[in-house]
Amino acid sequence: MKKTIVITLENNRKVPCPSQTLAGELLEGTADPASGLPYLGALVNNELVTFAYTLDIDSTVRFVTMAHPGGMQIYVRSLSFLLAKAVKDLHPAARFSVEHALGPGLYCEFESDGVRGITPEQAAKLEAHMRDLVAADRPILRQRMSYIAALDQFTRNGQEDKVSLLRFTNTPKIVTYVCENFSDLATGPMTRSTGPLQFFRLIPYQTGFVLQMPTCDSAPVIPEFKPIKVLTETFKEYNRWGRILGVNTVGRLNEIIAANEIHDFIKVAEALHEKKIAAIADQIASNDAIKWILIAGPSSSGKTTFAKRLAIQLRVNGLRPVTLGTDDYFVDREHTPRTPSGDYDFEHLEAVDVPVLNRDLADLDAGREIQLPTFDFHTGSRIHNGKTLQLAEDQVVILEGIHSLNPALTPGLPDARKFLIYISALTQLNLDNNNRIPTTDNRLIRRLVRDHRYRGHSATRTLEMWPNVGRGERTWIFPFQEEADAVFNSALDYELAILSVLARPLLSEIKPNQVIYAEARRMMEFLSHFLPLSADLPPPVSIIREFVGGSDFDY
Repeated sequence: MKKTIVITLENNRKVPCPSQTLAGELLEGTADPASGLPYLGALVNNELVTFAYTLDIDSTVRFVTMAHPGGMQIYVRSLSFLLAKAVKDLHPAARFSVEHALGPGLYCEFESDGVRGITPEQAAKLEAHMRDLVAADRPILRQRMSYIAALDQFTRNGQEDKVSLLRFTNTPKIVTYVCENFSDLATGPMTRSTGPLQFFRLIPYQTGFVLQMPTCDSAPVIPEFKPIKVLTETFKEYNRWGRILGVNTVGRLNEIIAANEIHDFIKVAEALHEKKIAAIADQIASNDAIKWILIAGPSSSGKTTFAKRLAIQLRVNGLRPVTLGTDDYFVDREHTPRTPSGDYDFEHLEAVDVPVLNRDLADLDAGREIQLPTFDFHTGSRIHNGKTLQLAEDQVVILEGIHSLNPALTPGLPDARKFLIYISALTQLNLDNNNRIPTTDNRLIRRLVRDHRYRGHSATRTLEMWPNVGRGERTWIFPFQEEADAVFNSALDYELAILSVLARPLLSEIKPNQVIYAEARRMMEFLSHFLPLSADLPPPVSIIREFVGGSDFDY
């Protein structure tokens, strides 16, 4: 006889049920009554799971829609699966891959019969087939099979990207998802059928197409597609780098590590970075009018190291750069704006003393001497310790901070004398052809490691702060990225193999009684796919040294 367990649902409602009950059996409807959005999965004791999850202990259960970050993860993963199946159904021999995020959607590459790109007619048929599959509400089944059976299945189906990822896994059982004749490796929970995947739009773009979908905030509405030209060109350049390096999936990176070819790989990856930094420096030096070099980017994009390396390349061009950080112009802690939840909002423009900053910039531009401030993060106040600065004729100023591309930060500086640089870690590395690594994950893992090493923060504190950081970036940084005169992609295709070694022990400290447990588990799972690399391998001026230590630069 099965024992009785107690399930705590929304509003602290307790429901007794037999052990081995499936989470989905507790649903009282298919959609959230308030929003009308379909339920996609559940949080069971803060673990994100499918409706087929077996409940065998007393548990807290919350059902999630795409308005919840965990629900949106399920939606994106399931919609990518549906797209991959539709491509396989209509174009069995086509080459297809999900490349990267582009606004509220995913940019995908498509090649059929040796021709890159997708025609409007092909895109329309592909979208129509996806909608037919949604209307039919086909089951998406979670299955376990032996390692050998999974390897044989993906080999027979020509899914070499899955085979490559499995090559460095030795678990006896492999979890897959299956819909009709299409199967994929499980990289996280998915919907139990295609029916809920109705909110999407497919738009031909560049040499592929964009799969658009709602955001957590807009669901179920799909935002208008707005091409982000600067980032599109940056990703294209980075994808060319990926072809030079011969890597675009984790499985391929693992093969290089296992073959002991990683040392040459790192040298080439770092050389590509240095070549790009030198090209930006050449672009600046070619314009005598430029006096102010403004560098902006989201958290943990590597702005500080980039600024230091750019300064060296500017010196090679005969310029004498000096660096200012907007962090030193923070307002005193008691004047810092707060988020709606009451936390300090360090991403807000008004966290910077804009009037004082512009007064100093105007004085520098006029050739006058200024007293340089230093912000003491321990006391939360700005201090002056006697340091001064006065610019010579041949000096340029590098101003680095998250708001540097926002015109409201430097309204007194003439636009003709500014050069704007946007920097972010836009990884092109995917787990496999249709399961991407979000670019935000790359930055979050950098920050986890850096905050623990240099600021004494736990992984719990960093993960709890991250949603506020993201909101600040969407408000204060991303809207201005198209203003950039140059973009630098700080991602290194090998870095997650190093960061995984350092981040996984930190993430393992987060336990099931914490709200952020589902996110910690998700990150632990995806980092487990990387073969380990030593933090001693990158050169001492590498961007990654800003986060793992051992840099030749002072921070």
